[in-house]
Amino acid sequence: MSTKARELYDSGINLEKEYDFEGAKKIYAEIEKNFKDDPIMEKTRLRMEDMDDLIEEKRIYERIDENGKRVLTDIGMNIAENQELMDLLMEADAIDFDNETAVFIPLKRDYIDECLAKCPRQMPGDPGPNTFGTGATPPFLKRPGDDELRQANRQEYEEIVKTVAEFQDVVRIFSLPVAQDRSISLYEVAQLMEKHFPGLKMTATKGMSDEEVLFLKDKDHWVDGTSLITSLAPMGTMVKPFLRSCRSGANLLLLDLAIAGSSAPGSPEGLLTQIHAQVLFMMVIAQTVNPGVLCMHGGIPGVTEAGGDLSYSSPHQPLINAAMARVNTWINKFPSAQSGGSTSAQDVTQQAIVESELSRNSLRKYGIHVVRHAMGALGSLNFFSLDKFIEDCERERKSVKIFNEAPKDKGIIPMYFPEDKDTMTGIKEIAEKGGPKNAEHTLRHVESFMKWENTINERARKKLYYPQLNDTVIEMISRGDVIP
Repeated sequence: MSTKARELYDSGINLEKEYDFEGAKKIYAEIEKNFKDDPIMEKTRLRMEDMDDLIEEKRIYERIDENGKRVLTDIGMNIAENQELMDLLMEADAIDFDNETAVFIPLKRDYIDECLAKCPRQMPGDPGPNTFGTGATPPFLKRPGDDELRQANRQEYEEIVKTVAEFQDVVRIFSLPVAQDRSISLYEVAQLMEKHFPGLKMTATKGMSDEEVLFLKDKDHWVDGTSLITSLAPMGTMVKPFLRSCRSGANLLLLDLAIAGSSAPGSPEGLLTQIHAQVLFMMVIAQTVNPGVLCMHGGIPGVTEAGGDLSYSSPHQPLINAAMARVNTWINKFPSAQSGGSTSAQDVTQQAIVESELSRNSLRKYGIHVVRHAMGALGSLNFFSLDKFIEDCERERKSVKIFNEAPKDKGIIPMYFPEDKDTMTGIKEIAEKGGPKNAEHTLRHVESFMKWENTINERARKKLYYPQLNDTVIEMISRGDVIP
């Protein structure tokens, strides 16, 4: 193998890791032109097959990023009834009062860009790519042999925290695993987490006092998970806690859990665009209140099953979350936190364990940043099970080993993300009609996730990147399924 050819190929792979697919394509074309008989040609050919798909995929993500900002300038957020937010933005001269066509309150584009430029792109306590952990604060603890639904008490929380600490090799973000009862406060839970787990941790400070919130100030290894917007409008009960979190000096995880066809558009592009817009709005508010505060983009898109309930067993769940992570890491470089590794199953069964493993491996294969809910969660985030957590961690250890032993020169795997050129029209229609359920755009995209999945499965049949790492696509191919 020519040293020059190998150096060129490695430089192409490095450009892919920087998401410069145009540059990588030029490198691979140079190899094809000048090293036709070199053994590296076969690998080069395989990478060239993916370049146009990756270039097109990145173009769509760039449009999602741009359209997310256009939602804020052209459609606006429904904040007119919240005087506190209106006063904040009017004082900052952020509202575009000259816009007479917006559905809600529009922002000035230069103010949006100014605020987003203040958002740090580097996270001091960053655990790195493909970080998995707990999270979501499911309301109930699943106890073996006990069907009664209850929160965790002090003794149970102490056991959970110590157990999580034993799996620090695979649990790299310790996000609140379950709600607590009155025997232990949220602040005391945070103290337990601080004592036993040295890595990145997340809590939600809404239930803390003003004094207790200051515990997170200037701590690189903590993030405060908070939210403000849903369905293009602020949640009334979250405005004051959100602003307090912004002012506290803590790192922020800005959460948006919009669901396709329920609280956001039904197409993948439409869903990500609305979520992105809502998180960007939260970033704008955060930077208005506290310029330079670290904001993790916590856009967590959700999909539903046939009955309309949130479905973490769906193979679409890891796909859409991986795509959201790509918008952040490929385009705007925001620290990013997504969701995956859970299941709709309510009991600790073999099916529940396998579904979680397949979801994590799908996310790992496509490359993500931080993923919460990945260990121990059940019932589409309604339950946390310590038994399942341990099983998930044991399986995660095996998956990490397989992934780390795989060749590192495979490049980036395309996701063939489907475009929706009517996204902005659809979001405006949803805004005008008060939700996606009555929107024609939603009806036109009922099968969009299934078509996307079908495309991925068909392409994967021709080229499996990690055949030893069992994920949702490989599982369906092995069963002979196309659409589950």
